[in-house]
Amino acid sequence: MAKDVLHTIQENLPKFSKGQKRIAAYILSDYDKAAFMTASRLGVLVNVSESTVVRFASSLGYDGYPAMQKALQEMVRSKLTSIQRIRASNDRFFSSDVVTNVLQTDMNKLRVAVEEVDRAAFAAVVDKLIAARHIYILGVRSSSFLAGYLHFYLHLIFENVTLVTSNSAGDILESILRIGPGDLLVGISFPRYSRSAVKGVQFAHDRGADVVAITDSAMSPLYAMASSSLLACSDMISFVDSLVAPFSLLNALIVAAGHRKDADIAQIFDRLEGIWDEYGVFDEP
Repeated sequence: MAKDVLHTIQENLPKFSKGQKRIAAYILSDYDKAAFMTASRLGVLVNVSESTVVRFASSLGYDGYPAMQKALQEMVRSKLTSIQRIRASNDRFFSSDVVTNVLQTDMNKLRVAVEEVDRAAFAAVVDKLIAARHIYILGVRSSSFLAGYLHFYLHLIFENVTLVTSNSAGDILESILRIGPGDLLVGISFPRYSRSAVKGVQFAHDRGADVVAITDSAMSPLYAMASSSLLACSDMISFVDSLVAPFSLLNALIVAAGHRKDADIAQIFDRLEGIWDEYGVFDEP
């Protein structure tokens, strides 16, 4: 139903009361802002009660306003421009204490991740990492930092890890030119989904490589091409991507993979400690 929120509203316009029609008109014209408003705030803007907004959501078949809000967010998240992100965030984050609002939003995303991460899919991804002939990690734009973080630790655990660093679709395809059956591509992408990342994942999928998607929802273009997906909500704080939950999910993945390679990890870090000491890599307090 998430894909058809606006269509559903339009279909039901003749049945709405006057107050509901004001709600509908606002959502249809400013859905990018409405998607991130509380029921109370939306009611104030269109001059109806909060309960009227809640009943409006129920009349569309949702189990309350939060369900309709989530559907709207999923629909628009991948389409918002930077300017629209700023507009959508103004009421949400700057109506009071911005520090509290931003940190609280990040904590909420972590709570959702704890409740919603598919444990069976998580275990399957760990198995795929262990079994892969070669692991490629792909993430562009803000997701490149997630990809780099994952690569930093996985290359300590495994010998066969490549970080794809380019944002260009052509360079990405060149970097994974030899990918094929037995290899694993970990594709990381969050709204707004980069076409370069999608093309890279498509190439790996078409060449018979296994694909793991680290993304935000089943509506992500990576989801359909992946044999396993780990979902964690990102959030849009003004023009900034909030990736706290995805980073935490990657931490869990790294720890789980390291646990499976525990003996190797002990040897690797014992060797590294000796090298660090020999070459004075770290300053001692």
